[in-house]
Amino acid sequence: MGKNEISKNEVRVIKIGPQALYEFIYEKFVEMQGELLDVNSTDVSDYFDISFENGEFIFCALKSEDENGCFLSLPKDVNLKKIMQSIPDTSSSLFGGGKHYRKYTVDELLNLSKEQS
Repeated sequence: MGKNEISKNEVRVIKIGPQALYEFIYEKFVEMQGELLDVNSTDVSDYFDISFENGEFIFCALKSEDENGCFLSLPKDVNLKKIMQSIPDTSSSLFGGGKHYRKYTVDELLNLSKEQS
């Protein structure tokens, strides 16, 4: 699709609601996960959540299969909303260099999920 020239008095606007914003953020993270999380995107499964109240987003990846080809997943008792409340931001900007993530074990995430806020 070609780009249409914009006139000097024209303002093009996009307004999206929470669901579209959530979708956009998630898709951008999936697109950039190799760079942001230092992973091969074909080797991981992604998990995410958002808090519109606090303006926070959490995105994590874990190995998708073990050495025997069995699928791995984040335990259902891992509560990403509680974890968002418990951990500090891992990066002040995603556009600068450096490491943007912090490593946790599944057990650490389970413990953080159990903590009271």
